Amino acid sequence: MNFKTIIPVLAMAMTTTVSAQTIGIRLENMDQTVKPGTDFYRYACGEWMKKNPLTPEYSRYGAFDIVSEENNKRIREIIEGFSKQKNEPGSLGQKIGDLYNMLMDSVRLNKDGVKPVLADLARIKKVKNLKEYIALINTFNKENITFGELWGSGLGTDMMDSKNYILSIGQGGYSVERDYYVKDDAENKKILEWYKQHIVNMFVLVGEKKADAEKMMQRIVALETRMAKAGKDNVALRDPGANYHKMSFVDFKKEYAGFDWDVYFATIGYTGIDNINVRQPEAVKEALKVLKDTDLQTLKDVMQWNVLQGAAGVLGDKVFEEEFDFYSRKLSGQQQPRPRWKRSVSTVNGVLGMAVGKMYCEKYFPASHKERMLQLVKNLQKALGERIDAQEWMSAETKKAAHEKLDAFYIKIGYPDTWKDYSRMTIDPSKSLYENYKIISAWAREDGLARRWKKPVDPTEWHMTPQTVNAYYNPTTNEICFPAGILQYPFFDMNADDAFNYGAIGVVIGHEMSHGFDDKGRQFDKDGNFRDWWSNGDGDKYNERAQVIKDFFSGIEVLPGLHGNGDLCCGENLGDHGGLKFAYAAFKNAMKDKPLKTVNGFTPEQRFFLAYANVWAQNITEAEMRRRTTSDVHSLGEWRVNGALPLIDMWYDAFGIKPSYPMYVAPEKRVKIW
Repeated sequence: MNFKTIIPVLAMAMTTTVSAQTIGIRLENMDQTVKPGTDFYRYACGEWMKKNPLTPEYSRYGAFDIVSEENNKRIREIIEGFSKQKNEPGSLGQKIGDLYNMLMDSVRLNKDGVKPVLADLARIKKVKNLKEYIALINTFNKENITFGELWGSGLGTDMMDSKNYILSIGQGGYSVERDYYVKDDAENKKILEWYKQHIVNMFVLVGEKKADAEKMMQRIVALETRMAKAGKDNVALRDPGANYHKMSFVDFKKEYAGFDWDVYFATIGYTGIDNINVRQPEAVKEALKVLKDTDLQTLKDVMQWNVLQGAAGVLGDKVFEEEFDFYSRKLSGQQQPRPRWKRSVSTVNGVLGMAVGKMYCEKYFPASHKERMLQLVKNLQKALGERIDAQEWMSAETKKAAHEKLDAFYIKIGYPDTWKDYSRMTIDPSKSLYENYKIISAWAREDGLARRWKKPVDPTEWHMTPQTVNAYYNPTTNEICFPAGILQYPFFDMNADDAFNYGAIGVVIGHEMSHGFDDKGRQFDKDGNFRDWWSNGDGDKYNERAQVIKDFFSGIEVLPGLHGNGDLCCGENLGDHGGLKFAYAAFKNAMKDKPLKTVNGFTPEQRFFLAYANVWAQNITEAEMRRRTTSDVHSLGEWRVNGALPLIDMWYDAFGIKPSYPMYVAPEKRVKIW
């Protein structure tokens, strides 16, 4: 599931019969006029889709969004409790309440408008030469002003030495998807034209004349296009080995000369650097060329553009509407913004998420949920171990190493054992929201440096807040994490039987476990180090089997003329494939001791797949389908059902799918990994 990526109650209508409640499946969500072998997605979710049409504030609305909406209401209640009371200065309540109130104060935000950012834009305009420009880069870094750069840098786990962090630098310098700059088809050309107009509109809003704004736009897009062409596409970025080039900092400064890297990194807080990972060398070298051969006005225009974009969320409703019009209305098909309270809750969650998460868990996450999840995870681990043993194509040595990795999984459920300390963060309502964002950014940087720079990796650190409706696998710590936020219907139901829970949250668990063995995750060993632990020839056999799933999903026509990208989505599709296999095996193991009966005409096996399908119930705009297909590592919800199920044998057995059905895939063309 997307780590990076973002589950609720198909709970539109609760059926009243006891049997429907105990099986967890809501029959009213199904469209049984559709045959399961014709379109399983609509068979399982068709009525839900009819009853839940898109509202103007959504470009995609599905199970994830329903759960997120329910969580938002809960979190809003917590946050507004602090916003309406007098809180001790410096307390968590004061920070949460004051930040929320500032975000909700549309009168003040609109009165201030673009004024808070004008002084920083003026500082850029006053730059007279390249020396002053570079000095301003370092000054903005010291002051925590988001201004964008020609590269991206940051601290992350060293994949060749997973117990330690390493500083990395890589491609950057463009603001929207790389395809929009480099692909010459009609759809991408249209989006690039929208983007150009957006740049002009934004500069006009901060006082530039339209003619000047258009000239600035031309210079900005030309430079961004140059940097986009120097970068790698999303498929190439998925290859860990191809994006790792570790060298000593001394050698880095020699090979990437022409810029004072010591001063630059020191202003961010990185001193005494030993090594650095250059993720995309060609792009970094191109960035240095840009600094040498690009006119000063273009560099200043790009810096202004990035400062303006970074501040857009706090410059009043006119700027917000312009940002929404391009990024949401045009790119995704979303017709109207979410209400201000939802946007404000989201921001407070982003800034003080662990503090809010602690309160959320105390109120909404009972210990019984964690205990049930721990047992499910244990059962999935056992099933995965059995699937490893059953593979004839895998050598004994590889199986042994795979078991070692499986046994070493670090499991996180619900919430962290230690909560983040926000005592040094300040929220000052006497200052503008823009100034507060700088203060928050300074705290975040200092907090990260204090916990990570020159320190060993902390495997107990959580990379999602507990209220997040998602889950993740991290290859460098070999961990799987299931926040409390996802442990709700339709993913998890304490009152439902095993057919439901293994088909829903069980597949989610199996999906994250499978990431440890997908095309990317399999390249990391049990300790999280990038190392080929597969016996000679086994890796090639794996890749041959993975190619089947790549080819299948690339053959899906998502929209007329637009096909899926099997290479981009390979890891997530392998996650779904493995998750289904492992969860189904664990489910069958559970039924040996606790057999289930056919209920309402559906066997336990059929209910397993219905539960899985309902996790991905959604409606989505055509624009969002296009955007996600070209940029997201996840397949669309429909294809996580109609694409995943035809590739596994158990689905055919459960529903009696015959060769005459449209979804039928011949056995020899199905995926044979697990």
